Amino acid sequence: MFPPNSHQVLNHFVIYISLPALAFYYIPKIKINTDLLYPIGVAWLGFGLAFLFFSLLGKSLGWSKKLIGCLILTSGLGNTSFVGFPIIEALYGNEGLQTAILVDQPGSFIVLSTLGILVASYYAQGSTSSTMIVKKIVFFPPFMCFITAMLMNFSGYDFQDSMQIVFQKLGATVTPIALIAVGLQLSFERKSKHWGFLGLGLGFKLVIMPAFFCVFYLLILKNSGLVFDVSIMESAMAPMITASILASTYGLKPKLSSMMIGFGIPLSFITLAFWYWILQLI
Repeated sequence: MFPPNSHQVLNHFVIYISLPALAFYYIPKIKINTDLLYPIGVAWLGFGLAFLFFSLLGKSLGWSKKLIGCLILTSGLGNTSFVGFPIIEALYGNEGLQTAILVDQPGSFIVLSTLGILVASYYAQGSTSSTMIVKKIVFFPPFMCFITAMLMNFSGYDFQDSMQIVFQKLGATVTPIALIAVGLQLSFERKSKHWGFLGLGLGFKLVIMPAFFCVFYLLILKNSGLVFDVSIMESAMAPMITASILASTYGLKPKLSSMMIGFGIPLSFITLAFWYWILQLI
């Protein structure tokens, strides 16, 4: 048996240890060029779309700020690594995996470390000063490590092999530890008030968001090819585990955020098959 607050300890381990290690391992190696724009856009545009959708809908329906913040975080960020990497590699090979890494690291990871903490800070309390929000972003450990890693990227510096192994091993703890933390908070209550919000959040993440990118990338911008197929498949991934961890850490409906992961991941395997079929037709 785990102690009652075990999930909080695990949440903090992910935020203070695992995520910074990922930043130091991946970001110094990223080659920055214009080819990054479309994969990265999946994370940034997707999060912006979630923010507009749930903030406007929540205000019109009188939702609490914590509910709005929870849905923005868990519906706006996808599980582009834990679920995304193996699926993309299986469907599109190593070349597709390279695009998936672009969606995840300069995309989802950075959005989580910047806009994610901004949303979490703002919606966690009734009124938060802009100065306090800026401080929380600047001193958010993954963000601090991200800035350091970007400076390393620009200067062409990377860690020695011995440190690379350490960061790789620590970064690999994100998925198992985060899943355990989510599982400890997950509860199935038939009469839970969260079922309707769960359906809305997953409907947005698994259906509306990939549909948006299908229309925007393929029909409006008239682009096609491996990069765009992978980008759209990544936009259809289940909610990000670490976004759920962030929402829970800031007290943004922890039960709902856990349900978004617990139900979203298995359900996404069905919806991903549907979107893959759609891409073969287009």
